[in-house]
Amino acid sequence: MTEPELRPLNVLCLATYFKGSDFIRECKRRGCHVILVTKEKTLAEDWPRESLDDLIAVPNDAGPALFIDLAAFISRKLKLDRVVALEEFDVITAALIREHLCLSGMSSSRAKSFRDKMAMAVAASGVGVNVPDFVPLINPDEIGAFMERVPPPWIIKPRSDVSAIGIRKPETADEVWRAVDEMNQRESLRERASYYLLMRYVAGEVFHVDSIVNERRVVFAGGNQYGRPPMDVAHQGGAYISHTVAHGSEDQKRLFEANKQVVKALAIKRGATHAEFIKSKDDGKFYFLEIAARVGGAYIAEVLEAASGINLWREWARLEVTTGKAANADATEDDVTLVHGSDSEAVLRGLAEGLARGSAAKRIVPLRREYAGIILSLAKQESPDTSAYNEPEIAYRVKKRHHAGLIVRSKKLERVTDLLDQFARRFAEDFAAVLPPLERAE
Repeated sequence: MTEPELRPLNVLCLATYFKGSDFIRECKRRGCHVILVTKEKTLAEDWPRESLDDLIAVPNDAGPALFIDLAAFISRKLKLDRVVALEEFDVITAALIREHLCLSGMSSSRAKSFRDKMAMAVAASGVGVNVPDFVPLINPDEIGAFMERVPPPWIIKPRSDVSAIGIRKPETADEVWRAVDEMNQRESLRERASYYLLMRYVAGEVFHVDSIVNERRVVFAGGNQYGRPPMDVAHQGGAYISHTVAHGSEDQKRLFEANKQVVKALAIKRGATHAEFIKSKDDGKFYFLEIAARVGGAYIAEVLEAASGINLWREWARLEVTTGKAANADATEDDVTLVHGSDSEAVLRGLAEGLARGSAAKRIVPLRREYAGIILSLAKQESPDTSAYNEPEIAYRVKKRHHAGLIVRSKKLERVTDLLDQFARRFAEDFAAVLPPLERAE
């Protein structure tokens, strides 16, 4: 079934949390009819209502069946062309809707690979990417053999949650067995031990690579390094810090290559990805940790835009809207490059025409090659005032309840890291608040 060439595309966006405003605006700017489905808890957020044709809230406990039924109800009067998950927890639901309505896009089986850390670890190791040794918390003999072979400490991590939610760091076998016993007594079957992994703990620096993918190719990637591992921030408190990796460095090259291999192994056709790697302090190798089929959270998109001029949300929206409008089969191998600059609109018009013929963008060229970084902290104040921070490199101020955050930009990486170090000390005095880490996603 070919897509219509005359009427606007009808795009259904799912967002369990407040994310993706730039995606919505770009879809509307390109003439789409955009519907957003969110949950009651986020209905009052600052959604770009001027770019929405409809905004629908479902109950906070709504499951996939309700989302599917809602999409079918919408489709009685409005044929949907795209279903897009703007948030991690909506990736599988969006895939189930696509399958129910027989729409193009990621299938539910593929989507589950981006939600299951065991599936993604198996896929990454299968293409030669380094992965910390792991075992599912299922078979006692396998668990015991793993603990004999791999010295402690280890990491117990849920197979499906994000960031550092639910992660433990046992030091002894007794701690592991107690954790397994406790999990298997839980009332919720999906919180029992088989939904967790036991992994070798790798000490080192943590990095993330955020990409735009088209026709299974990484057409843009940005590499960043965390100031401290997210798990340490979640469990010990303190500010979250991330900054650009040195352009052209060996670290950047190795990260980008590993990221390409993981994206290829997971076989995502089109969209945004956020992958995390750790550089072992023992052997200097990069180890794959996890990947998600979404734009990274914690203002990562804003950091990358400050450094490169590329907005991940807008680029993703452009691909969703223009790719395959007239040719819904696989794209050809035409070499199309997205160029951003003074004549970007003319180039993008040409790109849109090329994509409408079924061609595939192979590269998104950044406006600039600079450096940026973010510091973000929970704040004791409901609306923290950062006006005393007046350095000219400040490119963005986070406006979120009980959060203080600044994004800085410079042509020199050293200036970015110096500012982030200074701000970290000042934030500790001015704003810092600490909450206990979540055992599971709220």
